[in-house]
Amino acid sequence: MPTAVLTDRERTAVQAYLRLLHTVRAAFAGDDHGCGPAEPPAVPPAVPPSVLAEAEAALEGAGLAGNEEEFFRMVREWHPGA
Repeated sequence: MPTAVLTDRERTAVQAYLRLLHTVRAAFAGDDHGCGPAEPPAVPPAVPPSVLAEAEAALEGAGLAGNEEEFFRMVREWHPGA
């Protein structure tokens, strides 16, 4: 049975994933302030490679690479709105 307390490495992985998630959401939101229909961006949104690399490294460091089910369970428990 999994524990509700995350290890330091698990917490780091969850935090890195949440940073990645917020970065992606911000990139896709662009200048859309909810004032009318959203226009497609002239340039596709980009996520900085460093943010993606941080999340990947944190997953590997926590031993969660390839174990998405366990990882997303931890994300839901730690940050239910993610």
